[in-house]
Amino acid sequence: QVQLVESGGGLVQAGGSLRLSCAASRRTARPYDMGWFRQAPGKEREFVGRISSSGGSTYYAADSMKGRFTISRDNAKNTVYLQMNSLKPEDTAVYYCAADPTGGYSYSYWGQGTQVTVSS
Repeated sequence: QVQLVESGGGLVQAGGSLRLSCAASRRTARPYDMGWFRQAPGKEREFVGRISSSGGSTYYAADSMKGRFTISRDNAKNTVYLQMNSLKPEDTAVYYCAADPTGGYSYSYWGQGTQVTVSS
């Protein structure tokens, strides 16, 4: 079992930046592929992007995110990051990280989420 804890959310003005962190409770036998998701009020959970176990590959759900969001990781610290720049009010959501142990796009472990609010 791996516990994930997100941090770094908060209130920011439109155009601002935030960096979210996702820390794993323990080191696993090998790093997992990791994903970021978000859920806005009244909407379904949305895939934001993912990073491979080595950090050598990233994928973003939409072009609008690819240009503003960057996912990275530090395996020595068991931590994955989501850098968000040029934030917009529509980015307001609870952001979750999730671990994919098998690499098959099946996320077995989830964090509790961190709130990001972007004011206009």
